[in-house]
Amino acid sequence: MNRNFRIGMGWDVHAFASDRPLILGGVNIAHERGLLGHSDADVLCHALCDALLGAAALGDIGTHFPDSQPQYKDASSLGLLEAVCRLLHQSGFGIANVDMTVLAQEPKIASYVARMRRNLADVLGVDENAVSIKATTTEGLGFVGRVEGIAACAVALLYQKQGAAS
Repeated sequence: MNRNFRIGMGWDVHAFASDRPLILGGVNIAHERGLLGHSDADVLCHALCDALLGAAALGDIGTHFPDSQPQYKDASSLGLLEAVCRLLHQSGFGIANVDMTVLAQEPKIASYVARMRRNLADVLGVDENAVSIKATTTEGLGFVGRVEGIAACAVALLYQKQGAAS
C-alpha cells in the first residue's frame, strides 16, 4: 500500500457583483448576482485548486493563474482546475478524495450539489464518491451573513503514484 499521502487545504472568498453569472463547481446557479473576479469567480473551484496545489507543494492559484494576465479574464475555473490536475499528474500525484464546504447565506445550493460533484469528479478523474460538497450559512454573521459574498474551503488528499520520486 502506498503510504506517501499529502493533505492540502484551500480557502477562497469572492464578493457578490451585479451583471455576472453565479458559477459554483462549474454549475450556473440561479441567483440575481454572481461573484466578482478576474476569471468566472467560481469560489468552489478556486478553493479546490489551492487545496490540490498545496498538497503537492506546487504553490497556489495566484502563482499559476495570476489576475494580471489577460488570458485568464473570464476564464472557466473548471479549465483552471484541469490545468492543476495536469500539474499534479506530471508531478507524480493522484487524487484520493476531496471535501469542500460552501459558506453562503444565499442562495441555497442543495439542488445543485449533485451536478457540481459530477463536474468536479469528471475533471479530477475520480469517482463521484471521492468528491464531497457541503453547504452552510454563517447564521447571519460576517460578510457571508450580510450576503456580501460567498466563501469556500476545500481539503484534498493526494497520494504519490508508484515509481514517482518523493
